[in-house]
Amino acid sequence: MKKLWNNFKVAFAMFSKIPMPMADWNKENMKYMFCFFPMIGIVIGALSILAAWIGTRFSFHPLFVTVIMILISIFVTGGIHVDGLLDTSDAMSSWQERSRRLEILKDSNAGAFAVITAGVYFLLWIGSYIQMYKNLKAVCVMALVFILSRSLSGIGVVSIPKARTDGTVAEFSRNSAEKRVRIILIGYVIVLYCGMIYIQPVYGVCASVCSILVYFYYKHMAMKYFGGTTGDLAGFFLCLCELGCACVISIANVFC
Repeated sequence: MKKLWNNFKVAFAMFSKIPMPMADWNKENMKYMFCFFPMIGIVIGALSILAAWIGTRFSFHPLFVTVIMILISIFVTGGIHVDGLLDTSDAMSSWQERSRRLEILKDSNAGAFAVITAGVYFLLWIGSYIQMYKNLKAVCVMALVFILSRSLSGIGVVSIPKARTDGTVAEFSRNSAEKRVRIILIGYVIVLYCGMIYIQPVYGVCASVCSILVYFYYKHMAMKYFGGTTGDLAGFFLCLCELGCACVISIANVFC
């Protein structure tokens, strides 16, 4: 139990801003870290449901509620995945050779395409949340998406070849029990798909199909343009998966 607790602490320390007790970042404490990564999505999902409920209950302005819901994810994670989205946007928009794209991923400076991507990303989130936040079932399905995206991201990390042998993702993958972690994460995904469809079949099916399509796009893009995945590409996938699901749920909300 102590080893699992340490894996839990390392996962939350790495991928969230939630204060955690100290734990050594050794191989034993990273072995099952990705099994606990999706639990950060539980925190984001629960807070999102709470924010939507409070906003509806006390009739706050829709724009205020949606901004708070968007900021929940940023505050919980510290924006680590959005950073990957923006770095990947700059790398993909450069149309350079593979080695240069990988260099751009490591560049801490934000280019013009990253700024444009950030604007589009947050505008789409605002539009999606305004459309759905008063529908509790839609918000609950979206809450499960935050867990789903991290489960799929973890599957990608332990399954897709690594673009660099010296990156953070490569180190985490080397230290993890890949086969067992993959099986556990696939189990999470199956349960989450069933849960989303149970809550609202149309929203659940739309989000499930969207997440699958985004995952295979991410895998294809990572292999074709970067020769494998990296931490930034994993963050790119997570953001794209969540936003894509939010958009399809908000569109389905119009017709259901």
